[in-house]
Amino acid sequence: MPCRSTSQRLRSIFALMTTIGLIGAGQIGSQIARLAVARGYPVVISNSRGPETLATLVAELGPNARAATAMDAAKVGEIVVVTLPLKNYREVPVEPLAGKIVIDTNNYYPQRDGHIPELDDESTTTSELLQGRRRSSRRSTISTPRNSLPTGSRRVRRTVARSSSRATTLTPRLR
Repeated sequence: MPCRSTSQRLRSIFALMTTIGLIGAGQIGSQIARLAVARGYPVVISNSRGPETLATLVAELGPNARAATAMDAAKVGEIVVVTLPLKNYREVPVEPLAGKIVIDTNNYYPQRDGHIPELDDESTTTSELLQGRRRSSRRSTISTPRNSLPTGSRRVRRTVARSSSRATTLTPRLR
C-alpha cells in the first residue's frame, strides 16, 4: 500500500469535519483560515483583541468566515487550531475543547514567551504544556524540525492522539 503524505492524511481528517475554529489570527492562523475557506470549509476565527478587530480579515475571507471570541471559536469548531504565542497558552478556553481535535502550532521562543523552566530543561514540550490544560481533548500537534526554526527555538514532538493517554509520536514519518 502506498504511503500517504501528511497533507493527504490531514485532508482526510478535515473532510470529515465541518467548521474549523481558530484561536489566534496572526500569520499562521490567518493563513490556515485562507486555506480552509479556499477549500470550502467554514471558519470561525478569534484573536485576543476581540472580533471587531478582525473585520478586514473576515471581509477578505468571504462568507465562509466569521469573527468570534476565543470561547466561541472553541465551542463552534469541530477542529480547533490553537495558534497563538505560547506565553498566552493559559488563556485558551479548556472546557469547549473536550473531545475535539485540537491542532497546536505553538513553538517556544524564550525572548517572546519568557523563560518556562519545564521547556528550558526539556522535561516537557509545548504540546504537553498545552495538553496539561485540556486533558479531555484529542490532540494533533504539527511542528517543524529544529534545523528549520529560527535560532533559539525548541523542537516540538509531532503527536497525534485519540486521547491524551494514547499519543503516537510521528516525527520520523512526517519528515
